[in-house]
Amino acid sequence: MSRAVMLMLTPLLLAQAVHTRQRMPKLPEADGERHGSCGEGPRLRLLIAGDSSAAGVGVLHQRAALAHPMAELIAERAQARVDWRLVARSGMTTAQTLHLLQREDLPSFDVAVIVTGVNDIVDRVPLHHAIAARERLADWLRGALHVRHVAFAALPPVHQFPGLPQPLRWCAGSEAVRHDRALDRWAAAYPGVSRVDMGLQLEPQVMAVDGFHPGEPAYRYCAAVIAEHVAGRVWPAIRKKEETTA
Repeated sequence: MSRAVMLMLTPLLLAQAVHTRQRMPKLPEADGERHGSCGEGPRLRLLIAGDSSAAGVGVLHQRAALAHPMAELIAERAQARVDWRLVARSGMTTAQTLHLLQREDLPSFDVAVIVTGVNDIVDRVPLHHAIAARERLADWLRGALHVRHVAFAALPPVHQFPGLPQPLRWCAGSEAVRHDRALDRWAAAYPGVSRVDMGLQLEPQVMAVDGFHPGEPAYRYCAAVIAEHVAGRVWPAIRKKEETTA
């Protein structure tokens, strides 16, 4: 959808956005521990941070959400002991995620997985501001917490969210695609950063009851894809660098 058409539709889109916020069920973040240790082998310190999808909104417990299953899968596939911690809150933009992390008393980590972007779309954050926020976040993680690699999850296919009415769904989806392509270009050129291509398809049955957040099947899929990225690509590169500099 062209920018001109989206501009023409702005009054309708704003009205739909307000109505959708009012009628959409307010789902809580998943219960359960937000830190833990799993597996055996070399120690991999893992941080997961971001918005409601990182926090597990849409399921009842962290074991059915993203962070806990992802850590277990990474431990299994990397043959490592994964010490993991989740720092996430509903409604966070990328810039707000950085501020959230800066208020925490956090140790060092080897790998950070960042799940943000949808609220940048919802809050109409300009594209260049969103990318600049990702760069500030990556710089802070690598500097303050000594993170060796920052993996950003790709934006989901917002145009498939059943909880959004048309044409809001298509317009928000178009913006999400635009932001995701920019994320891909930026991450490819930025050392120590990657974008995890999710390849996610969102049928209504894999979503939460609000039609906006992931359900357990979507979380399970995303946990497996990110775990494969970290265990198959990121962690071996970190270990190889450690061996060559030892």
